[in-house]
Amino acid sequence: MLRNPDPQPVPTPAPPPREPILYTVRQLIAELRQHVEGAYAGILNVEGEISNCRPAASGHIYFTLKDGDAQLPVVLFRRSAQLLGFKPKDGLAVEVRGRISVYETRGQLQLIAESLRPRGTGALQLAFEQLRDRLRREGLFDRPRQPLPPFPHCIGIVTSPHGAAIRDIIHVIRRRHGRLNLLIYPAVMQGPQCPPTVAAGIRWFNRNPDRVDLILLARGGGSLEDLAGFNDEALARAIVASELPVVAAIGHEIDHTIAEYVADLRAPTPSAAAELITAAQHRIEERVVALERRILRAGEFQLMRARQRLERLSAGQVLARVQNAIGRRQQRVDELRFRLDYANARLQRHNASRVAGLEARLRRHDPTARLAHVSRRLESAKARLAAVSVQLTAQRRTRLERATVRLQALSPLAVLNRGYAIVFSESGAILRSAADTQADEVIRAQLAQGSFHARVLDASKGSRT
Repeated sequence: MLRNPDPQPVPTPAPPPREPILYTVRQLIAELRQHVEGAYAGILNVEGEISNCRPAASGHIYFTLKDGDAQLPVVLFRRSAQLLGFKPKDGLAVEVRGRISVYETRGQLQLIAESLRPRGTGALQLAFEQLRDRLRREGLFDRPRQPLPPFPHCIGIVTSPHGAAIRDIIHVIRRRHGRLNLLIYPAVMQGPQCPPTVAAGIRWFNRNPDRVDLILLARGGGSLEDLAGFNDEALARAIVASELPVVAAIGHEIDHTIAEYVADLRAPTPSAAAELITAAQHRIEERVVALERRILRAGEFQLMRARQRLERLSAGQVLARVQNAIGRRQQRVDELRFRLDYANARLQRHNASRVAGLEARLRRHDPTARLAHVSRRLESAKARLAAVSVQLTAQRRTRLERATVRLQALSPLAVLNRGYAIVFSESGAILRSAADTQADEVIRAQLAQGSFHARVLDASKGSRT
């Protein structure tokens, strides 16, 4: 038989791996709560700044204790809250005395406070108050506010597109003014990037004023640290420099930020901002609805009164009223007929008078009558012409006779008839003196009847005897 000179020890088999314990969520949280409460069984004093303080209707007070980047939820039950000598508020630095625990419903570590002691104003609250006072002294809070357009067509919203604020705004807008357009500029609404992105959205809408009528800054509620981005000086000055109206709806009604102080309008919540923006349109719709209801009520009232009047009327009364109405209309027809007959008679008389006048005018312009009239005038003119001609002839004859008598009286022939003669020289000139002739000159003597020639024997130039 062969043997191994160096036998090896046989290894011990490893135990099988343990199966992981399967917890329910409630079991795990309960075990963690027992572990935490066991590890921190005593009373703790924790110092920090109050943020997101929310008094409940039950009398309990819930808030968050902040310190730098760390936070711890705190609950102060009603019995302990009634013993406080001051009212907790955001930004207040306090010293909390209490016990650490785990809230199983949320799986959240929390501090159950038994007492609070104020330790002064927190750093965030102090910075907020200092910036607020400085901007107030500069007059940014007292500047004239721009009015909101009563009927905007489009709203520019600077907010987170995934937050609850935009859902609330859309719900209210669709309920109150479904035709209003919304243009969303996505921005970071919390943390260091909040102020620059929100200010960039405001500047972008101002560079595109034809797209929107106003700007809405909207964010849901949160602690003082969550809303710290809206307490930024650069953001405040961007809001003041905006040429479009700016509505700020940051947080809840109890929250106040610098952005809300300098905005043209502050709304307590995003939903309230949507209601304020659509107030004019909604009032018109409410007015229309109210008027419609009044019209319907008035119509129903008139219909009821008509039915009552109809019920009070009997068939005989209805027939009598119908007959009276028919009689009145017949009387009206007769009256109109009388007026028509009178108008026709008057028109006929007027037309007859016009025809008679036209006939008279026509007769006055009849050619036969005018010809007879002209003939009569012609005969009269002829008679007057004949009378004038006779008269003129008689007058001319009388004048001629008188002229003849005067002419005969002055005629040399009459002198010649008394035995005188007219002697002419040989040249034909009348001789009035013997000196005008000479011997042997042939002269001519004109007698009353005839003439003769003679020769001068001797011309005596003696004087007239």
